[in-house]
Formats: sequence, C-alpha cells, structure tokens
Amino acid sequence: MFHFFYYRFLRWPIIVRILNLALAVIFVFGLAIHFVEPKTFPTVFDGVWWAVITTATVGYGDLYPVTFAGRVIGIILILSGAGILSAYFVALAGATAKRQNAFLEGKAVFTGGKQMVIIGWNERARKVIGQLMELKERQPIVLVDETLESNPYPYDNVYFIKGKPYQDETLKKANVRAAKAVLITSDQHKTETEADMGAVLTLLAVKGLNPDAYCIVEIQTADQVVNAKRAGADEVIQANIQASFVMLNSLISNGMSDTLLSLLNQQEKNHLDFIPVKPKWRNLTVKDLSRQLQKERKILIGIQSRDDTMINPPLDYTITDEEHLFVVLEKGK
Repeated sequence: MFHFFYYRFLRWPIIVRILNLALAVIFVFGLAIHFVEPKTFPTVFDGVWWAVITTATVGYGDLYPVTFAGRVIGIILILSGAGILSAYFVALAGATAKRQNAFLEGKAVFTGGKQMVIIGWNERARKVIGQLMELKERQPIVLVDETLESNPYPYDNVYFIKGKPYQDETLKKANVRAAKAVLITSDQHKTETEADMGAVLTLLAVKGLNPDAYCIVEIQTADQVVNAKRAGADEVIQANIQASFVMLNSLISNGMSDTLLSLLNQQEKNHLDFIPVKPKWRNLTVKDLSRQLQKERKILIGIQSRDDTMINPPLDYTITDEEHLFVVLEKGK
C-alpha cells in the first residue's frame, strides 16, 4: 500500500509534490510545537502560524519558543522547512518561465474558442493579423506555422502554434475544433503547385476536425481551385487572378489600384462589406432599397444570392430574405 501511494506521489507535477511536502512539514512542526509549549502556543493554529512564518524566514516575533525542546524544534524546522519552501518557489518560478517560453516558441496549447486561425506566415498573413487586431471587436487569433521560431506578436492577442498545419496534433493544439474561421495562406517557401497541394491537404485536415469552420483558402494555380472546393473550402482566394485584375484596371484606368485597396481596407472610413437582408427590406425593389440605404450612409453595389453575385442589379429587382447585400459601408455603421 505504501509503495502504491509513493509511486502515485512521484507522478504528480514537481510543484505539487514540493507544495504538499512543505504543507505537511509546516503542519507537523506546528502541531509539535503546540504540544511541547502549550502555554506559548495555545492552539494548533498558533503553532502552524509560527511554522509558516519561520519557514518563510519572515520572523515577526509575535510567537517564538522559550523552552529548550521548543527551540530544538525551531532549529530543525529552519534547516528543513525553509529549504523545502525555497525549493517550491524556485520550482514555481521555473514552471512560469517554462510556460512563458512554451508560449513564445509555439509549444503551448490554445484552450480558448471562437478564434480566428491563420495558417502560414507571410506578408499577407501579417497584414491580415494587423487588420484584425485593429478591429473594435477583437477576437483571439491563432497563428499556425512550422517555419517561425517564436511568436511574432508576443505581447498582443495572438497565440502561436509551431508545427505542420496538416497534422492533427498541430491543429488540436490550435483548438481548431472551436475555431470560428480558418484562413489557409499559400506557402511562400514552395512552388505554386506544391503550395496549392499543401493548402488543400491542410484544408482536408481542418474540415476533418471541424466541418463547421468557415475556411478560406489561398490558391495560386487555377487547376487546384476545383480541388479546394471539393475539399470543403467555403471561399477560394485566387491571389494571382485578383492581383492581375487590379493591375489590368490600373492600366486601363490609371490610379484605380489605390481606390480598390482603400475600399478593401477595413480600417478606411468607407469599405466594402456584405450585410444580411433585414426583415424590413424584404420585397423592396433595388430602387427603393437604395434610397433607404443612402439615408444610412450605405451605397448598394450588388446582391449575393447563394453562389451568384449580381453587380449593379436592375432597379426593379425584388429583394428576398435569402440574399446578402454588397455595399460600400461607412466605418462604424
């Protein structure tokens, strides 16, 4: 029986073991001093109080042994208890430093929920995280990457998980099962084809753990767009095509790139956004709805119905409750 409890004791974390040992020493010596000097220490609590103050080397002087036996107990307590208590504080400081290092090095487990998971570290991911941190409703952000050595945002609301993003072990550390949305960026260290294959593989792993997570995948080659959708991507970002569209518009209409970027920037005064159809807007025509939206400093550009987006819809088009509105929205509205 003794061996059973002894081995169970050895399995406890070292901090718990030292703390329990210190508490046991304090209680035993507090009880002993109470029986040796009942006049000086009339209650067990007085003895325990004296043992705590003695082991902590505080020495208030309100209670102290006066007999030879009591002082011998005090000497033994100082030689043993003070060392045990000091070891506890050293272990506690070491555990705190270890936990902090684990957080910085991406080895700690994220236990929160409703987080935004950003997979892959590159300039695009940096910009996205920067924009998310400036939003009013700040949500936890979890960055997953296997190339970074430490958390690039150690003092912000960003958690770092180091590891291969297509492995379940890494995704579980990021608690992807509780994630609100997942953004999978293209690996800048690989060729376009290899990066797309890795993104699709990561998407499959994410959807396997959390089918309800809203997944956005960055794809470089057009051939892999279909595979990304088959894997369950809610949105596919074709970075090359979008960049070429901006370049083309700038060539045809000089200066268009700055305008497009300002509309896409969530921190600008006016930006593009999708808003759900409110009950009071149902069955209104585009003409009537546009007038109401202008009163709220919103400009209707298009209507999204399932997978189809209609830009500049006809004025007599009737709004339904299954649609979303594509508008230029004033910040704060």
